[in-house]
Amino acid sequence: MSKKAKVAEHEDAERWLLTYSDMITLLMVLFVLLFSISSVNISKYQTLQQSLRAAFSGSILSSGSSILQAGTQSTDKHSPNNTVIPALVPLTPTISMPNTSGASGGSISQSQLASLTREAQQASKEDSDFVQLQHRLNDYAKAHGFSNQVKAQIVQRGLVVTVLTDKLLFASGQDNLNPKSYSLLDEIATLIAIDPEEHPVSVEGYTDNVQIDTPQFPNNFALSSGRADTVLQYLLTRDLQATRMSVAGYAYESPVTSNATAQGRAQNRRVEIVFERKYPNPNPGT
Repeated sequence: MSKKAKVAEHEDAERWLLTYSDMITLLMVLFVLLFSISSVNISKYQTLQQSLRAAFSGSILSSGSSILQAGTQSTDKHSPNNTVIPALVPLTPTISMPNTSGASGGSISQSQLASLTREAQQASKEDSDFVQLQHRLNDYAKAHGFSNQVKAQIVQRGLVVTVLTDKLLFASGQDNLNPKSYSLLDEIATLIAIDPEEHPVSVEGYTDNVQIDTPQFPNNFALSSGRADTVLQYLLTRDLQATRMSVAGYAYESPVTSNATAQGRAQNRRVEIVFERKYPNPNPGT
């Protein structure tokens, strides 16, 4: 009996080791969980960031509007929404971050996370502003019969207002403004003035590939530059900030369509007023 009592006492004395080992194991699991929570997967976060940015800018659905815009006006009657919703397209992340851990995922700090979030909000706000300016100009062109010669569209470099020159801005081979274009240029000047972000604006001239050789314009570059400068000088008379404006002539170097036909050449003879982006494009495919 005495021997059995001693064995039982020995076993009871070592029972605390089991409890101790369980506690150590739980602590190790806790620290692993804390570490995994503190590490942010960059690629997954970038995908989330781009999705949020696109949702804020209203670009997920066709003709969508940004939730950052002012609320819509209420009406007495609401008709059911019969709009067909297109399939969602996965967005490609555009912001690359350095891989600080040497692994494919990597991790980012809280300050980097805050910076990426702020950048997404700024880009979303910028696209929202572009959409409003685009709709206003396209509506103006349609109302005044310019829809076939004037178009505003949002692309990779920003908001581009394209104005075909024939019978609207200039006579053939000339850089003197047609008075018919004054009201249109006044509207464009108003858009530049009310642009909340005060984006840099570039006025660019383009021609077709038919060579010109006159005392005033020895080549197409001189003609395209002269036309762009004429438009710029008119816009500056509308009290715009000259520091925001720039001018360039590209002649036939960037055609929008083939110069093989008269219709194609007419499309290439144009002046573009570009609101240049300040923040990365949330939809790089455009």
